[in-house]
Amino acid sequence: MSTIKSIAIVGGTHGNELTGINIVKALDKGLTNQFDDVFKFEYIIANPSAVAANVRFIDVDLNRQFGIHNLSCSNSRLYELNIAKVLDQKLGPKHSPRTDLVIDIHNTTSAMGATLILLEDSPFYRNMAGYLKARMPDVNILLEDEISYLEHPYLCTTGKRGIMLELGCQPHGVSRMDIFLQCETMLQSVFEYCDLYNRDAMPEQPTFDAYRLIENVQFPLNEEEEVAGLVHETLLDRDFCAVEVGDPIFRLFDGTEIFLTGTHTVYPHFINEAAYRNSKVAFATATKFKW
Repeated sequence: MSTIKSIAIVGGTHGNELTGINIVKALDKGLTNQFDDVFKFEYIIANPSAVAANVRFIDVDLNRQFGIHNLSCSNSRLYELNIAKVLDQKLGPKHSPRTDLVIDIHNTTSAMGATLILLEDSPFYRNMAGYLKARMPDVNILLEDEISYLEHPYLCTTGKRGIMLELGCQPHGVSRMDIFLQCETMLQSVFEYCDLYNRDAMPEQPTFDAYRLIENVQFPLNEEEEVAGLVHETLLDRDFCAVEVGDPIFRLFDGTEIFLTGTHTVYPHFINEAAYRNSKVAFATATKFKW
């Protein structure tokens, strides 16, 4: 069994998502952590220039630069790609990581609540999710395993294992204490789980509800590729709620409704995420399953 000895906690991958930044700075300055003697911790502000400017990124999204091809690029003028290569050497390298677990903390403007994002279906992640769910019943578990762990371009994949904590609803560039405290609770639960895992003392976890990513859904566009409507009013602030085939999902500016097609119920999330506006993504969809 590969035990967890080193844990990197990362904030500021997106410079205007402040919870992770605040958590990392607080931990680095001595915020009480009962597991300081159990694990070797590393606290990282991933994108300091974006943090200083209070923007998501300077040139490109840092959390999309950790694909194998990008990391092997020998020359780039893109600020975030160069940072990615430095972080990969610090935490990884991705093909042979030195860090056992990377925890990357994010905020969302959508009403997702506290969400644990996992990139692989394995007993380690499944039991982590179950342990967290038992301590925080309202937490959402989102599995993005549509591609393999190493194929994902996310910062957390520089570790042998990696997870993302997504906390909302919080506007970018703003801090909320309730969100900060939620993040603290999530982190402590993850540390507890890793300690139990290392000691082979993890109790059996009952099944629980989780969500598996399907796809990103764009806003409806007109002939000029401009957004022609918005997320339907009945979907707003209802992340991870069921949407049935035939339910409205968009309303065009002329009042026309667009309805969900297909054959199965979906669970939208990242609804109206502000950071996805440039890519014209309205929300992502998921299926619900027992894990």
